[in-house]
Amino acid sequence: MLVGERVSCERVLSMDAGSGGGYGYGWAVCAGFNAALAAISTKLPLPHQFLRYAFVALFNVTMWGCYVNSLKSLSSLQATVTNFATNFISSGLAGFFFFHESLSPQWFAGALLIIIGVVILSKSSVEEKLRTD
Repeated sequence: MLVGERVSCERVLSMDAGSGGGYGYGWAVCAGFNAALAAISTKLPLPHQFLRYAFVALFNVTMWGCYVNSLKSLSSLQATVTNFATNFISSGLAGFFFFHESLSPQWFAGALLIIIGVVILSKSSVEEKLRTD
C-alpha cells in the first residue's frame, strides 16, 4: 500500500482473508465494545428515555455489522468467543470505573481465564485441525 493511498473496507477485508485473521479479531473486539456500549448506554443519565433506546439500537446495529465482518476471516467460534470476551470484560470494567460497581477477585480470575481461552483459540485454527484429522 502506498502512503496516502485511500483504502476501502473491501480492500482491507480482502487483504485480511489471507493474513490469518488479524483484522477479523479487530472486528470481533469492535463488536464486543459496541455490545458493551449498548449495555452501558442504558445506565446513562439522559434527559429522554428515547435517547437511551436510540443509543442501544445504534450500538447494537454497529455491533452486528462488526461481528459479520469478523466472520469473514475468522471461524464462528473464534469470532463469537472474542466478541463475548470483549463484551464481558469491557462491561465489567466500565461498571467498576464509571458506576462504582464492586468486582470480586473471582471476577478478575474469571476474566483472566477468559482472556487465556481467547488467546488459545486465536492460536488454533479450524483449518489446521482439519488437516490433522
